[in-house]
Amino acid sequence: MAPKKKDKNKSTVGETSGTAPKKCNILCWILVPVFVVFLAVVSYKCYQTLTRVPDMPEVELHKWWGASGSKADLSIRPYRIVFSDSMQENIRRKFENYRSMTKVKSLNETSSYGLNSDAVAQIFAHWQFKYKYRERVRYLNKFDHFKTNIQGLDIHFVHVKPKAGPNVKVVPILLLHGWPTSVREFYEIIPKLTTENSRYDFVFEVIAPSLPGFIYSQAPVRPGLSGYEMAVVIRNLMVRLGFKKFYVHGGDIGHIIGSHLATIFPDQVLGFHTTFPINFDKFAQMAWAAGEIWQNVGNNRQPFSNKLANFLEETGYLHLQSTKPDTIGTVLQDSPMGLATYIIDRIFAFTDPITKDLPDVGLSTFNATDLIDNVMLYWSTGSITTSLRLFKENIMNCEIEHTFASIPTSVPTWGLRTNNALVHQSDTILQWKFQNFVGATNLDVGGHFPALEIPDQVADDIFKAVQSFLSLSKQK
Repeated sequence: MAPKKKDKNKSTVGETSGTAPKKCNILCWILVPVFVVFLAVVSYKCYQTLTRVPDMPEVELHKWWGASGSKADLSIRPYRIVFSDSMQENIRRKFENYRSMTKVKSLNETSSYGLNSDAVAQIFAHWQFKYKYRERVRYLNKFDHFKTNIQGLDIHFVHVKPKAGPNVKVVPILLLHGWPTSVREFYEIIPKLTTENSRYDFVFEVIAPSLPGFIYSQAPVRPGLSGYEMAVVIRNLMVRLGFKKFYVHGGDIGHIIGSHLATIFPDQVLGFHTTFPINFDKFAQMAWAAGEIWQNVGNNRQPFSNKLANFLEETGYLHLQSTKPDTIGTVLQDSPMGLATYIIDRIFAFTDPITKDLPDVGLSTFNATDLIDNVMLYWSTGSITTSLRLFKENIMNCEIEHTFASIPTSVPTWGLRTNNALVHQSDTILQWKFQNFVGATNLDVGGHFPALEIPDQVADDIFKAVQSFLSLSKQK
């Protein structure tokens, strides 16, 4: 009987299928270590990039922001706020147009679509019938106002000296406002800071400037005046006034500028108090976000997705102001009620996010006259557009702004955390930037603009912070 012939096709197939896994295994043994090494190198490079302390950029201390060929008036000139008759008549005409126009009623009793129409009507009625221009001008002028030219810009500031006894030390403090507020946000805390407190052996001499481009401070005539450049202008203002060393308080944008002051001029800033304690370094932001997500896993806290959704809903204005400030500024400056609605909506949204779901929408939290004071300062000066440009400038100069945010400062720092602050960062994250983070106060009340909302607590905390700074300096 003849032997069976070998099936060549079958043998070939068997050999091929048997060697394929071997080749795959060999390939995996080669590629996996290469991929791991590549991932490790990339991760290390990213870590280095995020954690490396950059070199201090060169800062031009006397860059000119005024018109070319103009000369600075180095004098310090008294200034008074005026609401002119023509401006008031212009408001009355625009109010009549607003009153007669067809109103769009809100779809519900909340402000989920924007400031509720009923709340807008209440603001309008208060402004038209209860806001007394002459009384408010007297109130706004109750502190001494001045102007002086710094780097080509006329800078407006409030300067209040205390009446101190012989055994009470007077210390200078710089108050820096944010947006959409103004120096008006400090009117309730200034008397408290400049009045002797039996618990402390010091009292404050207050300097509260309007940031360049805000209300009575002149705006630059060329691009480039971002946060760190504003810090230089404000520092030069303090030098002009004779203050070689001083304390700083800031909130919102005032925190950013105060942080730059502490970073660029650590030998001049004696201490930094902030109501917006946040480290804007990229690595710090990533660590904070990761911590928020981790803390919301497996517990009953508000899901991070809800916080993210609220953040996206309430920060659309940032994108608009960071890209087209002149467009939105022109729209707002055309209507006093439009300007009031936009500004007050931002203040309400950042005071307590829950208010947008309530019929009150935040009106009971503030005095309507105080809110209109702030709007009037923007309206009467036509400065809403130039104030919005800061957002664009910070984006255009984001690289150097982030560089300063990544450089630690040794200036003693104290944070005031309110219950409804936009961001709550841990002391550890804050210490990456503010290496001498002395302490923090955590309140169960208040929002993003506490000087307006809870002035007593803010003033008390500033005293407490500076007391800690002074004690620290005595120990050295």
